[in-house]
Amino acid sequence: MEKEIYLTGDRPTGKMLFRSLCRLFKNRVEMQNSGDYRPFVMIADTQAFTDNARDPEKIRRSLTEVALDYLAVGIDPKKTTIFVQSQIKGLFELTSYYMNLVTVARLQRNPTVKNEIQQKGFNESVPAGFFTYPVSQAADITIFKAKKVPVGDDQEPMLEQARELVRSFNSAYHTNILVEPQGVFPPKGLGRIPGIDGNAKMSKSLGNAIYLSDDHDTLVEKSSPDVYRSKAFARF
Repeated sequence: MEKEIYLTGDRPTGKMLFRSLCRLFKNRVEMQNSGDYRPFVMIADTQAFTDNARDPEKIRRSLTEVALDYLAVGIDPKKTTIFVQSQIKGLFELTSYYMNLVTVARLQRNPTVKNEIQQKGFNESVPAGFFTYPVSQAADITIFKAKKVPVGDDQEPMLEQARELVRSFNSAYHTNILVEPQGVFPPKGLGRIPGIDGNAKMSKSLGNAIYLSDDHDTLVEKSSPDVYRSKAFARF
């Protein structure tokens, strides 16, 4: 019996967060070790450039950091294919086809993108690449014919857009070569991990994160009683 393909990945914009371990990595490792799937994990450097194009060194440095964090949490290169997005040239070609199958109005309605544009403070100066990254993300998923995509709760709109593009592509070109992906979501209550300052979301940009690579002293400092009193980790 042919194994189902699942694909997931991360933008290399810094070290991986503790919330990634709770939300995604545990799920990835379990699926990897089940033997029921063909897992692919992507380091999404092309996507990271959509809002970091003026800081290429950050992306270059983070490629190694993300790869090391993958190994640290148990992603096994003997069981999981780890690859760098920019090295798969077919992704750019499929993205170009998809670009002509989606409207600007549809991209504007994507709630995940709308929220991220607001969070990053782009206003009217949003980069075109960032605005259209759901199209690139759809290509990332569907070029591998991935049926399962482990994602956070806020990514369902992205998957729905990918499914729409699959249907449009298959209809326009009279084929069924592409498959519609389904999300694999974290356990209830772990969809969004709060920051150590009590903010609703742990984030690199907010400076309220615990990193997987933090050393012992840093973890002790970040886990001080003041942090617990903030109720940031009350659910744990």
